[in-house]
Amino acid sequence: MAPRLVQIDRALSQLAAAGKTLFPPRPLIFNALSFQAPEDVRVVILGQDPYHGAGEAMGLSFSVPPGVRIPPSLRNIYKEMMADLGGGSPESGDLSHWAAQGVLLLNSVLTVEQDRVSSHAKVGWQAVSDALIDAVNRDNPGCVFLLWGNWAQGKAERIDSQRHLVLTAAHPSPLSASRGFHG
Repeated sequence: MAPRLVQIDRALSQLAAAGKTLFPPRPLIFNALSFQAPEDVRVVILGQDPYHGAGEAMGLSFSVPPGVRIPPSLRNIYKEMMADLGGGSPESGDLSHWAAQGVLLLNSVLTVEQDRVSSHAKVGWQAVSDALIDAVNRDNPGCVFLLWGNWAQGKAERIDSQRHLVLTAAHPSPLSASRGFHG
């Protein structure tokens, strides 16, 4: 994996040197791995790639820093939570408290260029996210994997559904939530 990470680092450095704005900021790229020990992961929520607007991406799938407007996908996630559990809508889009409780908020691709969804799909991140999913699959029996959207569902074959609960749904974005995320 180390050679792959060196290759990705070079690619990101070249893009930055060419004037591209990349998200999340470099210190937050692996933020999803900083909240708990690998053996403490109990839930994996797999996203596609980071939010691509200034100040939004924080290295946790579907999460934005405090004070940032809650993105539409996360609003739909919150709507489903309220429908299932009751209560009011959270005021912040920061999901750090989920991560601290053992939820791995992982994107399939860990970086993106400003205003360009899926722009880093071929940078090499898939091998990294695959390795992380494989490690949880192997080392953490009884996890719940939430695979929302086609990108995430493409990882289902990596997960042993005899050892883990794998739940799939449409992506929570407004473009697809009505096709199988809501309800």
